[in-house]
Amino acid sequence: MKRKNTIIFENRPEIISFASVAGKKESEGPLGKFFDITSDDDTFGGKCWEEAESRMQMAAFNKALEKAKLKKEDVDYIVAGDLLGQLMASSFGMADMNVPFLGVYGACSTIGEALILGSFLVDGGYADRVMALTSSHFATAEKEFRFPLAYGNQRPLSATTTVTGSGAVLLGACNTEAADKRRLYVEGVTVGRITDFGINDANNMGAAMAPAAFRTIKENFEDCYSGIEDFDCIITGDLGNIGSEILYDMFINEDIDIDGKHIDCGREIYDIKRQDAHSGGSGCGCAASTLCGYIFKQMLCGQWSRILFVPTGALMSTVSLHEGNTIPAIAHAVIISVE
Repeated sequence: MKRKNTIIFENRPEIISFASVAGKKESEGPLGKFFDITSDDDTFGGKCWEEAESRMQMAAFNKALEKAKLKKEDVDYIVAGDLLGQLMASSFGMADMNVPFLGVYGACSTIGEALILGSFLVDGGYADRVMALTSSHFATAEKEFRFPLAYGNQRPLSATTTVTGSGAVLLGACNTEAADKRRLYVEGVTVGRITDFGINDANNMGAAMAPAAFRTIKENFEDCYSGIEDFDCIITGDLGNIGSEILYDMFINEDIDIDGKHIDCGREIYDIKRQDAHSGGSGCGCAASTLCGYIFKQMLCGQWSRILFVPTGALMSTVSLHEGNTIPAIAHAVIISVE
């Protein structure tokens, strides 16, 4: 059922399994115990940072299959993306899987886009199982978008720290025979619009992304004739401290107080003061690893029954800022419930 920008699925895709991979810094943070795979070696045994990111995706993919007791031949499509040029981490990481591949880019919101497209395939009957997958790595992102680590530049407190992590979600047709356990579903999705508030500071992506998150959440409420009271929690991707505060202020202007029902993956994944993470976490792996490492497990344990997951992305490129452009942003919303 389509309602303007929101689609409510008639055949709700089930989240069959999920897996998370995290680097050393992330494993030492508040969510460390929730990740499936962690490593003290941020190269993950590879020769370079880019290979490390591909290895994280392979590990997440294989772990999700292992938890579902399935093989790669049981997956109809992979929908995956990352921050690197030409989706290098995903293309190289998934090359040996021999599964039909769709590469997607939504910056830090990529896991949302992958979940949306994967859900379309399952709900429409075009696939029985789809793997939605993404990753990011602190060192690859710094090299691609900012400065090589050897440069040793200082970052302002408004900057976020790119998460070294990966998350994989295996979507499938609802299994009515598995009635003896709690199961996660994708109820519906709201596809975001590109939103540009004129921010041109690459070290303050939270400010660029907050208006996109506000717009998508508000459109979801309007499309579904609902409000904050219809969700146990609204979880944004990686607004960090500054972006979260901006989001609160934008909703207060609408006479809506989301403070008590909102958390942000970028705020949760690090102990911001103890770990020197500046404004919090960001990157494709931030929302993905937090979703697959923490959020899903909390839902299955009964903490939340219905959430609105809203990963956000700053759609800048390595060229756009040098040409003096502002930072357009996007946010997608995924309604997830457990029964």
